Amino acid sequence: MPTRSPQHAVYAISVAAELAGTAVQNLRVYERSGLLTPVRTSGGTRRYSDDDVVRLRRIVALLDDGLNLAGVARVLDLEDENAALRAAADDATALD
Repeated sequence: MPTRSPQHAVYAISVAAELAGTAVQNLRVYERSGLLTPVRTSGGTRRYSDDDVVRLRRIVALLDDGLNLAGVARVLDLEDENAALRAAADDATALD
């Protein structure tokens, strides 16, 4: 049986919320805030991937640390930017 990629959206909103340790309504708030963008089925149902669940857990941890949603958004943006810069540096190093 082939393994699925971490980006493959398979979890319903209730399952993703449970895996992340938060409530379903919070996932809707995070989506409205732009912190998370789940895949939508043709019928409009949200589907979450393993990567989404990891991001949800990070959001929950940052909120537990006392950040507000704007602060969480900024931290996630900086972490994404840092990861992109590291990947670019690794690619440049691999070419040398």
